[in-house]
Amino acid sequence: MKRILIVGSTGQIGSELSCKLRSIYGTDNVVCGHFAPPYPEGFFDAGPTVKIDATDINQVAEAVKTYKIDTIYNLAAILSATAELHPQLGWTVGIGSLLNCLNVAKEYGCAVFTPSSIGAFGSDTPRVKTPQDTLQRPTTIYGITKVTGELLSDYYFHRWGVDTRSVRYPGLISNMTLPGGGTTDYAVEIYYKAVKGEKFTCPIKAGTLMDMMYMPDALDAAIQLMEADPARLKHRNSFNVTAMSFDPEMLKAAIQRHYPDFKMEYDIDPVKQAIADSWPDSMDDSCAREEWDWNPKYDLDTMTKDMINVLQLKLQ
Repeated sequence: MKRILIVGSTGQIGSELSCKLRSIYGTDNVVCGHFAPPYPEGFFDAGPTVKIDATDINQVAEAVKTYKIDTIYNLAAILSATAELHPQLGWTVGIGSLLNCLNVAKEYGCAVFTPSSIGAFGSDTPRVKTPQDTLQRPTTIYGITKVTGELLSDYYFHRWGVDTRSVRYPGLISNMTLPGGGTTDYAVEIYYKAVKGEKFTCPIKAGTLMDMMYMPDALDAAIQLMEADPARLKHRNSFNVTAMSFDPEMLKAAIQRHYPDFKMEYDIDPVKQAIADSWPDSMDDSCAREEWDWNPKYDLDTMTKDMINVLQLKLQ
């Protein structure tokens, strides 16, 4: 039976991953590490929790020992646009927490999942169908932490046999978690405006293609990779995964199939636009499909339908 610790369990991915993992492995076997509010409703009643500053190795180690953890999902990070405003914080959280998790895992025999990102690529990377193995020269602190994290995780696997695995997530779209400072957050905010009957002001230029994924697929990707047969894995850190690629106009058109009167205007955020321009238009995830049978369930239209249905109930 797995005993799982989620570091950063109240963030964009963690708040939903915790529920999914508990439904699979049992409530008492998934410990949610938290650091500061806000907390999801009912967070402390839903299962075991522990306060952890992931930049303090002693706190990570104590949680692993106390709860007899064998798998760590390390989700601690500062998202891309926020990290550009606070680069030292982005590095300290992104890399400090990872090194602590890796060292604790080495000592106590844990597996470690740490998400990488499309942000690990840069403007010199091939933009269309970006290969699994290619040039990675990001120009943001967020991207630099992700490339560093991939290399560190591979190092701990090859040097000490730590079972490290990760995926390069595209932009993630959630019907539960509000945006938290990411470049792709516009693709979440737009649905709230549409369901509320309000006009949306888009911070990203028309024609800016970015890979995206609906959160249910993102959760499946993390869990499926951690359950995959290690003998099949030629790569570990980190697999390209994607589900769809679109620009703001394509997203607007998908929403207008449900809300024909929906309106969108543009007010470009130069920081977010510069980050988006450094990322690929689309990723090639054939290695994930071949090595652990990755296969997303949602495309733009099915995601849009589900987002609208959920938000209509949530906002009524």
